[in-house]
Amino acid sequence: MPNKMLPYSGPGRPKDLAKRKAILEAAKTLFLSNGYDGSSMDAIAAEAGVSKLTVYSHFTDKEKLFAEAVKSKCEEQLPTLLFELSDDVPVEQLLLSIARGFSELINSRESLELHRVMVNRAAQNPKLSKMFYEAGPQRVLQGMAELLRQADQNGKLRVADPLSAADQFFCLIKGGANFRLLIGCGEALQGAEAETYVRDAVGVFLRAFRVE
Repeated sequence: MPNKMLPYSGPGRPKDLAKRKAILEAAKTLFLSNGYDGSSMDAIAAEAGVSKLTVYSHFTDKEKLFAEAVKSKCEEQLPTLLFELSDDVPVEQLLLSIARGFSELINSRESLELHRVMVNRAAQNPKLSKMFYEAGPQRVLQGMAELLRQADQNGKLRVADPLSAADQFFCLIKGGANFRLLIGCGEALQGAEAETYVRDAVGVFLRAFRVE
């Protein structure tokens, strides 16, 4: 899946987007394989084929790079455009698209490894956990909440509390299957089985919030 490059927002001249992309890809690879503490800025620079100075010119520190890598990973699977309500797309079809993308994201090997890294680091570095949550899960949750708010305003759904409903939607998609994967019990659902699981979860959600 193509990577959505994030625009540079710092001062000075625009940075080389190809190098920025290479750094992000290297960061994602090393953070997932070696963990946060086991991934130095030197190693990330070497993996990306750039100097450490170049890494720092794009990302001010390791925590910032980690947050941007998480954001990039989430946008690969669930681009912002996916959360836009359209009169041309039935709300059920849109919810199914989001559910499929979210399910693929959270059950991917990379996402599972990242989740394990964060659980392992939670007690030692709460600040890093907060950065991870804000860069990834919170952004996805807020995007979904805004979509549900628009769906309510347009009469497509009846959603009194969009943020709570968004949380419930993603919890339905995760279910017990994702927890079993996290602790190494079982395999990810594939093909028709995965599609049935997603459709059932979206069906439950629609029965709760569909306009009568």
